[in-house]
Amino acid sequence: MANELPVNCRTPAIAEYDVTTDPQEHLSRFENAALLHRYTDDIKCRVFITTFARAAQQWFNQLPPAMIESFREFCSLFLHQFTSSRRHRKTELSLFSIQQKEGESLKDYLQRFNTAALEVPSAT
Repeated sequence: MANELPVNCRTPAIAEYDVTTDPQEHLSRFENAALLHRYTDDIKCRVFITTFARAAQQWFNQLPPAMIESFREFCSLFLHQFTSSRRHRKTELSLFSIQQKEGESLKDYLQRFNTAALEVPSAT
């Protein structure tokens, strides 16, 4: 991965990964931006690190030199390292735990319920 970056290479306009959010969502946002910018795998590896905030940057900096040989491998290492930050998908059963709170209007309750239902893939 010693090739120089193209002169017109821009970093994607996505939020930095700060280890408090879902790493898979961050990776998906990056890959979508990479498609738009037509990054090669080599460029993806080099640009992906620019999307890391402090803790993620520290993790990357402690990796042995030349450890990453492909973007696929980089993704695997990244997701494995930050797997504890993954947001777990909700199921239909989780909707049963949503109850109207005392003093909550029916409209507010239904809005909260519907918002939660949107997070359940099979409920929409």
